[in-house]
Amino acid sequence: MPQPLVSVIIPAHNEAGAIALVLSEIPKELVHEVIVVDNNSTDATGSIAAGCGATVLREPRPGYGYACLAGMDYAFGRPQSEQPDIVVFLDGDHSDFPEQMPELLAPLLNGTADMVIGSRALGEREKGSLLPQQRFGNWLAAGLLRLRYGTTTTDLGPFRAVLAPALLRIGMEDKTYGWTVEMQVKAARLGLRTVEVPVRYRKRIGTSKVSGTVRGTLGAGYKILWTIFKYW
Repeated sequence: MPQPLVSVIIPAHNEAGAIALVLSEIPKELVHEVIVVDNNSTDATGSIAAGCGATVLREPRPGYGYACLAGMDYAFGRPQSEQPDIVVFLDGDHSDFPEQMPELLAPLLNGTADMVIGSRALGEREKGSLLPQQRFGNWLAAGLLRLRYGTTTTDLGPFRAVLAPALLRIGMEDKTYGWTVEMQVKAARLGLRTVEVPVRYRKRIGTSKVSGTVRGTLGAGYKILWTIFKYW
């Protein structure tokens, strides 16, 4: 069986201090292409990523979902033979450990899952890497998903891998903070096989655009809950 084509999509807004480190830690032997979506950055994120060999897209509309959708449009907008078999989503702030990618890919490659979520709740976390509001938000959202769909969800972690047919079937739409939870809610509704693997997590480089501000925290919390109840 030929090695599947794996595309990595990294949404990045003003991550000039982190993006080179993130790209250097991705296991190159597993990945066909790394797509960095420069999401309206005002620093050198895009040029640094390009210098590291990534395919760089520019998405001027600010929003995590906008960036991820731009990456998907590019990945699946090519001839069928060039499209990925698996898509990995990874943050550009160096909080995730890209070298754990084989652990996320394993359930997909052995046929036991359609989507794999890297769970920070199950893995080792550096002190201060998840702020109290993030821990509470994950706990609440995961609890609602378990209650409504009977899932074993523990986290809405951004580090995740999805089989391409499953990702396209999900039909992602969210443009901002609801991206990760929309994917998990829709996967549950469709009966897709979703598993979690423990992943390590560390303090990000720079300040979070979401949990680092009151406005971002409230906006993300509202959008996550709104998305869950939208599909309830």
